[in-house]
Amino acid sequence: MSTAPPLVEMTGVTKRYGGVLACDGVDLTVRAGEVHALLGENGAGKSTLMKVLSGDVADHSGAISIEGRPVQFGKPADAQHAGIAMIHQELDLVPGLSVAENLYLGRELRNRFGVVDRRKMASRTRELLRRTGIDLDPLRPVGELRIGEQQLVTIARALSLDAKVLIMDEPTSALSSTEVERLFAVITELRRGGTGIVYISHRMDEIGQVADRATVLRNGRKVAEFDARKLTAEQAAEAMVGRSVQTMFRAERGAVGDELLALSGFAVRPRRPRVGRREPDGIDLTVRSGEIVGLCGLLGSGRTELLESLFGAGSSGTWEGEVSLGGHPVRPRGPHRALRAGIAFVPEDRRSSGLVLDHSVLANTVLSVLDRLGVAGLVRRRAEVSATERSVRQLKVKLGRILDPVGTLSGGNQQKVVFGRMLLTEPRLLLLDDPTRGVDIGAKSEIYQLLGEIAGRGIGVLLASSELPELVGVCHRVVVLRAGRSVAEFDTTEVGEAELLAAAMGESVAAGGSGPAVGTGRQSTGGGAR
Repeated sequence: MSTAPPLVEMTGVTKRYGGVLACDGVDLTVRAGEVHALLGENGAGKSTLMKVLSGDVADHSGAISIEGRPVQFGKPADAQHAGIAMIHQELDLVPGLSVAENLYLGRELRNRFGVVDRRKMASRTRELLRRTGIDLDPLRPVGELRIGEQQLVTIARALSLDAKVLIMDEPTSALSSTEVERLFAVITELRRGGTGIVYISHRMDEIGQVADRATVLRNGRKVAEFDARKLTAEQAAEAMVGRSVQTMFRAERGAVGDELLALSGFAVRPRRPRVGRREPDGIDLTVRSGEIVGLCGLLGSGRTELLESLFGAGSSGTWEGEVSLGGHPVRPRGPHRALRAGIAFVPEDRRSSGLVLDHSVLANTVLSVLDRLGVAGLVRRRAEVSATERSVRQLKVKLGRILDPVGTLSGGNQQKVVFGRMLLTEPRLLLLDDPTRGVDIGAKSEIYQLLGEIAGRGIGVLLASSELPELVGVCHRVVVLRAGRSVAEFDTTEVGEAELLAAAMGESVAAGGSGPAVGTGRQSTGGGAR
């Protein structure tokens, strides 16, 4: 790869946002057929650098050349015309439009009379989706899709541009292991065709699999470049955060107490079934005080739907089976009642479901406890400030002022604000849906430490995650879901990642892998995939 001609050369790229130097003289070269990983903590300058390359940021200094020709982009369309496409970490789809309409938004295919050719768009969309390994109806509204499916749609849209350079910003953050393998197959196909790829990810295991070189940014500067195939997680972490991050996927595990949450044959029969949702359909599990229990499952297994149902934010309908909290039957009929019962929830998509981005850090932090901070119905400003400052301090949120819009914070710090709000409610049970999605190595380490502290207070934690190392390292036990049912349960001291994946896929693993065979866990009967 080192002998291939440069597709992109960025030299001395500098960008300021007010008093913040987001990029400080950064150099980056991407060659034909190369996957170049771009690493760094949230706020290190990765996204800003890629926004410069993709035309989203025009007012910067430094030079860019494409195939040896100097270029200057005033808008994203200029970059696309030069052969550069970007898959953004935060999904930029229009929920009310169909999959096909999103793929060709702003560049609709037309017939010889100038009329939009929807049949042709649908046909080409099907082919692009097949390349990403999914089978979706091109006419289905994007708003009905799960986050992982939407992520694959954004990847298909980028493929439709036939770009010379493809920027992938956390493309696997919402994908299961199976979908990640499909994406890697697409990347292999692209690089064979000479496409250069900039790959941004916080998942170090992916970097060694897919990338050739890795550039590390810290505080807006390029601090290191590695052969990605020889790069260890420890080396990357030290370069990214300027210190060694030990036992990254670990949380302190203390003693557990009495049974807190108990589900037996739990199922939801919605009044109006929604396409694409996998409602709970016979789930057995328990969570004890001070215990972290993981939920493992492929895309569509029902992990998110289970957590939403327990928080009262899922589909309305009939509950079946038994659900108890602290020995008492419970059925939250909405988030407000769930919070009053001691159940808190950190959702999968923090930007659309967990935060009000244009409101301040303060407003977002105290949003769920306003009734506790007031007197006679009036909220006390001093109490709001005190609660927010205490939360920010305890969770080590990096910010300017608590009155700054929360949308200006990095992804990891936004996630800490959501955690802080939920912890202010003083929950007995904390529900977490992929809490480290799109979060950098340093922030992950801090979140895992926080989870250990939360469990140490006697709070029960039910954690759904797409990252198998996270489940094995953080949780006491893991319950595997498939097609809305609980099909297996494992003690994480006796199981490896391969066994969890096999159980999620409905397969078996021979003994001698990374842990005992699937059969060593407790497997339920009749729980096969449907």
